[in-house]
Amino acid sequence: MRHFFLATARSALVVLLATLSGITNAQAQTDTAFPDRPVTIITPFSAGSGPDAVLRMVAESLTKQWGQTVIIDNRPGGAGFIAIEQARRAKPDGYTLLQLDSEQISALPYLYPSRKISPLEIFEPVAALFRTPFFIAVPSNSPWKNMGDLIKAAQTNPDSVSYGSWGVGSPGHLGALQLEKMSHTKMLHIPYKETAQLYVNLGGNEIQWAFASVGSSESLYRKGSLKYLAIAAKSRHPGMPDVPTVAEAGGPQQLTVDSFAVLLAPKGTNTKIIEKIHADVWKAVQTEKVKNNYAAFAFEHLDWSPQEITRISKLKGETYEKLVREGNIRLD
Repeated sequence: MRHFFLATARSALVVLLATLSGITNAQAQTDTAFPDRPVTIITPFSAGSGPDAVLRMVAESLTKQWGQTVIIDNRPGGAGFIAIEQARRAKPDGYTLLQLDSEQISALPYLYPSRKISPLEIFEPVAALFRTPFFIAVPSNSPWKNMGDLIKAAQTNPDSVSYGSWGVGSPGHLGALQLEKMSHTKMLHIPYKETAQLYVNLGGNEIQWAFASVGSSESLYRKGSLKYLAIAAKSRHPGMPDVPTVAEAGGPQQLTVDSFAVLLAPKGTNTKIIEKIHADVWKAVQTEKVKNNYAAFAFEHLDWSPQEITRISKLKGETYEKLVREGNIRLD
């Protein structure tokens, strides 16, 4: 009987070791073989937009690195929910990724509370792509020479100074709410459906100011229709060294308005795969082609770990939660 139990125990141990070995080998194969088929990146941004242009360059580099096609799947509309829903149905295997900006990650849970969707709860941060600062743009013939002039006008005539944005709850809107709060002013918000029309109307003096990225407003700036009073950042941008910060131009010291874009993967994706994608995306954004594109759009390189993406997104979320609540903004 003793021999029987020993033989049985040895057999069970052999089976257990073989099972563990198989799991380890399968895990190792998953880590080293990824990707062995095409990878899809879903994005809520339309083809031809700044975030889409950068993503396609990164995808081109990843295709070369991996020897596998990286497909861009544009799913614009629905405030980003169309792309989010498409990506959340994917298997957590690294073969489906999602591009989102910081507002879609950090503001959507508060702008659309009934949806009960928090991107950081259903996706894993993978890699940061870029950050874009926002400039305060006014018509070229505006009498305002600096932020002090803008704020003084808003304090003198509450609710009469108009600003435009590319939608309720957009960075341009929420950033303006921050400015109002910090400068103790109240201004008139004019939301636009089309970003291009926003800056055309700004150049035509139909509104008085707006937050603007270089990519969305540079053509009108170069034509002389717009001018930048300041950049809402802690320091001047190297590509626009003559534009002062908001603080330097007589505005609130702490006003920072920017947006960043990142890649995410469905929750549960293998850590080793996330680490590989992170490292390879960083290689991609170091290529000359991507660097030149960043310079053209005034984008900033980001070397954030997945943990850093989570931390900064949550900090931005805390700011947005207060602004949305105090502004009584609800989009659902």
